[in-house]
Amino acid sequence: MKVKRWKLISFLLPCLLLFGLIYLIPMGIVFGSSFFEWKAGGIFRFIGLENYINAFLYDVRMKTAIKNTIIWVLLQCVIHVGLGTVIAFLLARRLRGWKVLRTIYMIPNVVSAAALGVIFLNVFNAKYGLLNSFITQITGEPFTKNWFFEQNSAFFTVTLTWLLYSGLIVILVLAGIMSIPEDVVEAARIDGASNMQVNLRIRLPLIRTVMGTSVILAATSKLREFELIYLTTNGGPGDKTLNLPLYLYKASMMDNNYGYANMMGVVLIIAGVIVVYCINQLFRMNEGDY
Repeated sequence: MKVKRWKLISFLLPCLLLFGLIYLIPMGIVFGSSFFEWKAGGIFRFIGLENYINAFLYDVRMKTAIKNTIIWVLLQCVIHVGLGTVIAFLLARRLRGWKVLRTIYMIPNVVSAAALGVIFLNVFNAKYGLLNSFITQITGEPFTKNWFFEQNSAFFTVTLTWLLYSGLIVILVLAGIMSIPEDVVEAARIDGASNMQVNLRIRLPLIRTVMGTSVILAATSKLREFELIYLTTNGGPGDKTLNLPLYLYKASMMDNNYGYANMMGVVLIIAGVIVVYCINQLFRMNEGDY
């Protein structure tokens, strides 16, 4: 039965209107205002590419934020996803208690960022933190390192608040492994393949698109990471842990420089599109697994 065009339009129109109001119009405002000097107090003046030129040529904080963001995205894509994949392959062997371990490992991913921030502030506290207390017990001497607020440890400490907790990646990869037809694995075993060969040459290639999805989620999560950094170090000490979303927040809410902040929003949008495109090409996401 042929559906009339006006019926299709009537069904799609509410969704298109909502998409336009919530995403397209605000995004257009962000792109447009990035070419203006827009500050609190009524200043709204067209300046062309001046915001972009100042950001990439003269703004040291912007360069630091971009560098930190790139490092965190790479660490997240390699170590975070890699660790989650290894754990997923171990859980796929279905050893005793594997369901319990899967649930326990997922807990940090369902706890709010605010709660995690408070937990890590207490764990790494200089006076009564769990880590310093443990080191004090081991060495027998008082250890009061301020992990979040010292130049040589702040970046590493903030990174640890999310890098090792890849519960979502574990669930995705584990689901991908379990979706592989058992007869494919059995055929490889009959041909004499070892467990390592089955994992590396059969299962891993067959979950290529799942791995690509995991890397996309990991990369985009770091492009928009804000809460944990804001709650733990607020970008400090100095700008040691500053990233693009946090710098955008400071430019808009603290400096009231909305044009400059929207320029950073445009940079983040473009970076996200480039990252997703590159990952899609790398993992050949538009091709089938079989």
